[in-house]
Amino acid sequence: MTSETTEAPVAAEAEELPHGLGATLPAVEARAKTEGTFPYAADLWAEGLLWAAVLRSPHAHARVVSIDTTHAREMPGVRAVITHEDVPGGPLAGHRTSDRPLFASEVVRHHGEPLAAVAADHPDTARMAAAAIIVEYEILEPVTDPEKAFAAEPLHPDGNLVRHIPLRHGDLEATGEIIVEGLYRIGRQDPAPVGAEAGLAVPRPDGGVELYIASTDPHGDRDVAAACYGLAPDRVKVVVTGVPGATADREDQSFQLPLGLLALRTGCPVKLTASREESFLGHPHRHPTLLRYRHHADGDGKLVKVEAQILLDAGAYADTSSDALAAAVAFACGPYVVPHASIEGWAVRTNNPPSGHVRGEGALQVCAAYEAQMDKLAKKVGIDPAELRMRNVLATGDVLPTGQTVTCPAPVAELLDAVRDFPLPALPKDTPEEDWLLPGGPEGAGEPGAVRRGVGYGIGMVHLLGAEGADEVSTATVKVHDGVATVICAAVETGQGFTTLARQIVQETLGIEEVHVAPVDTDQPPAGPGCRGRHTWVSGGAVERAAKMVRTQLLQPLAHKFGMSTELLQIADGKITSYDGVLSTTVEEAMDGKELWATAQCRPHPTEPLDAAGQGDAFVGLAFCAIRAVVDVDIEIGSVRVVELAVAQDVGRVLNPGQLAARIEAGVTQGVGAALTENLRTPKGIVRRPDLTGYALPTSLDAPDIRIVKLVEERDVVAPFGAKAAGTAPVVASPAAIASAVRAATGRPVNRLPIRPQAAVVTAPSASSLGAPPESTA
Repeated sequence: MTSETTEAPVAAEAEELPHGLGATLPAVEARAKTEGTFPYAADLWAEGLLWAAVLRSPHAHARVVSIDTTHAREMPGVRAVITHEDVPGGPLAGHRTSDRPLFASEVVRHHGEPLAAVAADHPDTARMAAAAIIVEYEILEPVTDPEKAFAAEPLHPDGNLVRHIPLRHGDLEATGEIIVEGLYRIGRQDPAPVGAEAGLAVPRPDGGVELYIASTDPHGDRDVAAACYGLAPDRVKVVVTGVPGATADREDQSFQLPLGLLALRTGCPVKLTASREESFLGHPHRHPTLLRYRHHADGDGKLVKVEAQILLDAGAYADTSSDALAAAVAFACGPYVVPHASIEGWAVRTNNPPSGHVRGEGALQVCAAYEAQMDKLAKKVGIDPAELRMRNVLATGDVLPTGQTVTCPAPVAELLDAVRDFPLPALPKDTPEEDWLLPGGPEGAGEPGAVRRGVGYGIGMVHLLGAEGADEVSTATVKVHDGVATVICAAVETGQGFTTLARQIVQETLGIEEVHVAPVDTDQPPAGPGCRGRHTWVSGGAVERAAKMVRTQLLQPLAHKFGMSTELLQIADGKITSYDGVLSTTVEEAMDGKELWATAQCRPHPTEPLDAAGQGDAFVGLAFCAIRAVVDVDIEIGSVRVVELAVAQDVGRVLNPGQLAARIEAGVTQGVGAALTENLRTPKGIVRRPDLTGYALPTSLDAPDIRIVKLVEERDVVAPFGAKAAGTAPVVASPAAIASAVRAATGRPVNRLPIRPQAAVVTAPSASSLGAPPESTA
């Protein structure tokens, strides 16, 4: 994979800045990670350590008749065996909705649901003891089709319907001269973290417990754990270990919660390191989604009305499905002006594995569908797909179907223009390459004469921070002593670069080059979960405010001495100077051995829940991304090669050019997986081949050339620094763009993700290659 930035407004400045905002500052932990010395949860050790194993259900739906732990308890080396009977704080857990038992008791609702856990002297002993637990099941027929969940018997005491949102906007009787319809399906994408789940629980002398885990929401995890253990929150401490990448919230409660119970039961430290199979079975996945759409437009292609039905498969438990549904319904029309809309959205429980937060939840699914509709509409109107989009794009001041006015920068037209006008890559027949450039790679069965090239577009939109009244707040402390600054903030570094950003903020504000970010634990004030760009906005804002308060403490004595305002003093490169040059000193001299510190909070403006008609100011901010995909498709065997993805993104302000490019590249590549290869198959609710051979992640050979052609820096005035989160929007837009390009190459409808080979096969290809696509055979 290669990346090329053709327009990056701060690139020249970044070379001149040794540190601070706008510079490409490398991550502190980069060397340790590349050398293999960075401490992850799987590396932890403690004196007297025991090992844990979890027994999981082999069935998708079954009644639990009995659980016999006798043989497991009698095995040499086994120190504890726990089931639902040993959960003191109540049966339910969950971050957003507390509807999930820690251990199944009367009924099993999904494949891989935990029933018991074991602690033993050796990991093999723990696994054998878990396998020795005898569970008698009465197999029940699983409900795996979300459409059948409405009429099925309740799978959960709370019923099968998690949430229903009926959005109504404008005149519901309005119709358009031109109408296009479509039915779309989005598969189950797994977060597939680089490192599988692991953790260590250590009992405390006061009867509490410490959990050392790769949490992205330590205070949320602490509160859930305390409720399950029957303890006060202050008796449970979560210490965040190195997070081996997180494209989701790492909502691995079935791993971390049993550890604390086992540590409390045995009085010993207990460690668990999940296998890859356990990882696939234990954590939530992207919501599989069924979408029905009808677009109305006038003769020129201007949208009149959008009608849609969106059905999210929540799996066995609710988790974050309510949040995902809100995003799906709110963004169902995409970044386009739609005067009238009627959107019905449902999230339902099934006996499939639980769905949860994965980057772009809700937004990715609807983007694939509405962009397919825009391609259909362009064909029916008879105009270029990019031109049709340009006639309908959203801008600042327009109104979303939720009734919320877009007050933040929304340069959608500028983004689309940038990718549309970017030069197309050369055709292989013009610049001959090796055969591995053909779809299918070096061993592929494809023939050059069957290869067609297609160009397609995808425009994605996502919301920033939480939504619908979520209290988004973060707290940070900045301390300065002996020329060294320390940032204390419970914002977890998940790979998004917060620790680097925190250092840059303090360097910029205080002129101190050496800045350390303290490890995260729940003794610190909460900062919230690490998703939806929260920490760039909320935690970065808190760090900035605390640093500015320290700056005032530093400058006030000097300003008073020289009879001027602190606003007339500036700090740069470790020096303090006045506007007139009278005052010039170093930060170290001004500190004079003192210790300065300040604590501050950042809380964005409040939002509100969507009402009964799907209306309300539910989002703090929005971000947009346009992608043009170029693909080569072998229309005889259906193999697809993504040649290039040209990206233009609305970023607000570039804070770290190198880090920003890496975030965009990673998001685009994750979207390539959703478009072409990643689909966790669950026939009859059973996860099929839960490993990295059965689940096809994109490799370096699958990653296309990624061209970052434009970064629009139109600052959002309500966001700290004016910056927007960058990692999620390209995940949302790239699958839609790739599907659009495959449609252009083949003429086929391509109505599901990931794209199956048979969807890209043209039954009667013409003799020419790499030319115009054949007529649709749909």
